[in-house]
Amino acid sequence: MTPVEGLLEEIELADSLGIHVYGIGEHHSDEFLDSAPAVLLSAAAARTRRIRLTSAISVLSASDPVRLFEDFATVDLVSRGRAEIVVGRGAYAEAFSLFGLDLREYDSLFESKLDLLLRLRRGGPIQWSGRHRPSLDGQRVTPKPEQELLPIWVGATGSPESFARAGALGLPLAFGIIGGNFASFRPLIDLYRDAGRRAGHAQNDLKVAVHAIGYLADEKPAAEEEFFPAYKAVFGPIARKMGRPEPSRQFFSQATGPDAALVVGDPDEVLRKFRHINEVLGGVSRICLQMSVGPLARPLRLKSIELLASISPRLADDETLMFEG
Repeated sequence: MTPVEGLLEEIELADSLGIHVYGIGEHHSDEFLDSAPAVLLSAAAARTRRIRLTSAISVLSASDPVRLFEDFATVDLVSRGRAEIVVGRGAYAEAFSLFGLDLREYDSLFESKLDLLLRLRRGGPIQWSGRHRPSLDGQRVTPKPEQELLPIWVGATGSPESFARAGALGLPLAFGIIGGNFASFRPLIDLYRDAGRRAGHAQNDLKVAVHAIGYLADEKPAAEEEFFPAYKAVFGPIARKMGRPEPSRQFFSQATGPDAALVVGDPDEVLRKFRHINEVLGGVSRICLQMSVGPLARPLRLKSIELLASISPRLADDETLMFEG
């Protein structure tokens, strides 16, 4: 089975088990196969019936918004209205050098292209001009997505400006956490919500999605034992490049603690952490777990998806939560 076949198998399984959403990121390096997430999502759309399909950061700063919108409008048609986009500035510099972009324009590229992407979403003849792309003078962008308004989320990690921008625009926020603890992000979430309220946006529009690294097994010790080698294989080289020690087993165990960033454990443990995340962040709409980390064996990945799906009915019955699914 090829890596792409394995990815599609995971999405089909998640769909069959009733998981709400599956996201594919965007990277432009040898370690990943997701340089064209819309292509992979279209393949998944043709094989699934219910699951929502989203990018888990499209690097908007390094993309043409017209092409990006057309790609995801097509995914929306193939999926019969299940496509979403999460856009961000990009956590890695690889896309900027690959596409001949100046990293000094990091912020202005994103702001200008997001402005155009939101204009494209409204449809009709487009009148637009900006710094980083030729102007549009009455052109129409096709195809028209099946959803009346294609969902666009803003991805963020730790920049206060990103959180405030998303709130001011009234766009849903998807924030990623790979270290530290969830409670420490509450000031940034409050900043997002305050910016949205000051701009006059309804509270229901200010949705928050949490993206975290996660893995489930039947017992928490087994989950840690199975997932640690894959985690170290990915984050060890990153730590070395930054002049830091590789993650130890002790560090990893601490990082899976009750408030720590990694969501690793048995279903009961993960459910408790979901409830904790919801509480300390003042209510979230969605929690997405990145399970495809490093050389994790296929049977373990599939079992983890099955265990995650087993939590969904318990989430739906909990009136203190506001999860979409």
